[in-house]
Amino acid sequence: MVYLEALQRHVVGQRLERLNLLSPFVLRSVDPPIDSINGRTITGVRRIGKRIVLAFGDPSRASGSPRVPSRGDDLFLVIHLMIAGRLRWRVPGQKPGMGPKLILASFQFASGTLFFTEASSKKRASIQLVRGEPALRALDPGGLEPLDATLEQFHDALTRENHTLKRSLTDPHLFSGIGNAYSDEILHAARLSPLKLTRTLSDEEFLRLYDATRATLRLWIDHLRVEVKDGFPEKVTAFRPEMAVHGRFKQPCPVCGAPVQHIVYADNECNYCAKCQTGGRLLADRSLSRLLKDDWPRSLDELNQ
Repeated sequence: MVYLEALQRHVVGQRLERLNLLSPFVLRSVDPPIDSINGRTITGVRRIGKRIVLAFGDPSRASGSPRVPSRGDDLFLVIHLMIAGRLRWRVPGQKPGMGPKLILASFQFASGTLFFTEASSKKRASIQLVRGEPALRALDPGGLEPLDATLEQFHDALTRENHTLKRSLTDPHLFSGIGNAYSDEILHAARLSPLKLTRTLSDEEFLRLYDATRATLRLWIDHLRVEVKDGFPEKVTAFRPEMAVHGRFKQPCPVCGAPVQHIVYADNECNYCAKCQTGGRLLADRSLSRLLKDDWPRSLDELNQ
């Protein structure tokens, strides 16, 4: 949300002079050709799931003319930041302030340059160029927008399949844009175990989760807006000291003081407070609990002993 607002201020209505690709891995599409957006004006920004979309209007339309329904000739650049991708804005003459190896692409405008960077050797961040609204809709995973959802819609999406709360909240086919960090914060605020199955929630727990989801997302949107003001978000990170549990393994829970626990899986981790969310029970980490077997602590009391 804050990225979209910054892009709206800085690039919407601006003519893209040139797109420079500095990484051979970042472009994930072939047709339309990527250089076809050079010289076009950005007419809008939006989000589909966790992807950022830059809309480029038909160059044959007069600059400043009223927006008309797409005839299928609009181009959409779809940017997926993944975990380590970032967008950074620099005014003319300002140094990038980052190593050249981090830069995947740069977008040059008369008013400045937008850099697309990734601080990871895995190179998962990407851009795709598609033509027309139907092609753009095909990339939409279809998740529900949490802040626009009614309680009934939220309930229907959550119980579509019987998965853990952590998995369901981060599934882009169910909910749009929540992600790993905010799901940890939401579940902590709702006082619910990340491994609790969606179809086992009581009505009171559903309401707690619904309220916590909306309140947590609004809290962080407001927080980032205050931080960014009229500038461009530079310190976009999933690990922030103000968070309650995410990225705070072994640090005290701000509510009860118990040490924050985590479960590590693949490239992600699930952070939670055992005292606030699981009644003091420690959730099994697949790799570590298998290694320790009978020595794996089942509760905070056993862990402290």
